[in-house]
Amino acid sequence: MNRIIALIIAGTALSSPGLASESLGVRLAKALREEDPALIAAAVEAGRSALADHAGIPEEPDQYAQVSAEARLLAPGESYRAMIPHFPRIQRMKFWKIGCDPTQLSAPLRAPASIIGCMLAVDRAQLEGWEQALSIAEEAAEFLLWAQEQAGAGCYPFPAAKGTSSARAMEVATRFLEKAEAVGKLTETVRNGWAFEDHGDGGLQFDNAECGRALFELFEHTKNPRYLNSARQSADWACTRPLCPNWNYNAFSVHLLAKAHEVTGDSRYREAALKKALLGVIPGQLTTGPRAGRWMDPHNARPAYHYIMLSALAQLAAVLPASHPDRPAILSALKLGLLSRNQEILTLGIMNQDKAVECLLLTERLFAADPTFLQQTQCSAALDALLRYASEEARRGKLPVGPRGWGEMLEWLRAGSAAHPPRNRGGKG
Repeated sequence: MNRIIALIIAGTALSSPGLASESLGVRLAKALREEDPALIAAAVEAGRSALADHAGIPEEPDQYAQVSAEARLLAPGESYRAMIPHFPRIQRMKFWKIGCDPTQLSAPLRAPASIIGCMLAVDRAQLEGWEQALSIAEEAAEFLLWAQEQAGAGCYPFPAAKGTSSARAMEVATRFLEKAEAVGKLTETVRNGWAFEDHGDGGLQFDNAECGRALFELFEHTKNPRYLNSARQSADWACTRPLCPNWNYNAFSVHLLAKAHEVTGDSRYREAALKKALLGVIPGQLTTGPRAGRWMDPHNARPAYHYIMLSALAQLAAVLPASHPDRPAILSALKLGLLSRNQEILTLGIMNQDKAVECLLLTERLFAADPTFLQQTQCSAALDALLRYASEEARRGKLPVGPRGWGEMLEWLRAGSAAHPPRNRGGKG
């Protein structure tokens, strides 16, 4: 496969030595900037033709983990106690201190955002140790508010740190900052040690959305208007972002904006989310062939990004009225994507835990009143497999998923999943 073509279509490379490859990337980027559906469709078809039989194959081969037939879910009593061993881990990983030098940070703001999501789940479910959960969430939130204010652009920014970590996110940021400096745009990119502008690359949409969603959820839980004001600023910023060729970057803003509508009722957010989904997410999905339901380019064909995009579509579908003329298109893409990877979980094994758990828990909650949808997309069965696998890992002392997914998993299991009773529940509650 021509890897340069694949990377450009994915939006992870901006130029290449191959003129034909470069023209494909430029064509798609231009079509997305102009928000022209016909040009986008034509550019996508050109990319699909270039990928040929490799469309939908991830840039890194999927690795499948088998779920033992004996694997048991954590019982409600086990899930009640399961957070306690991990509070010390949270304290050790905590870098969010107001006044720190962001250029020395080795992790992005999505980390405290995930902690907020986790702690809110712990507090809602009243899991053991819940008394400290809300204070941890609010401490992380205050850091996010401070970073947002320091950046001064409305978004939750990215640390302008270079070479502080080998983590993929930080390495990508380092390359971006070096390029901005090389072309003389560093002052237009960084303020007070925070990167606040991505110049159409789209990368800032990731952390901005994760933080904005967390702050909207914290507002729902506490009714503190400061959290609502901060989250709305991030949503307003997301409304202004141009579409980029990396479908999952656009999807992060779709998710944030749909959540913003759910919380505020402001239709402006819903319409912005819908446009970004219809033009900047769904066009990249394969609808025919052996990998129908996956996104065509190697980067977004990876299972983590696949479930990130499905989470966004699920949140959007949930805020669209049943009579909305575009809801069928959103639902169709969501169903196709869910069935594609959920079937693999059930037949081949688990290829991703973290984002798959988050997505399927969200989908189960949002579509709880539509059991037919959950059955047709095999959500409940795939989630059961994921949670049984994660439960066994937890019994071995591991943190099987990220903080948000872990907290929401424990909340789900502690409640007994009454709406959709899982099989093989073990232990004593």
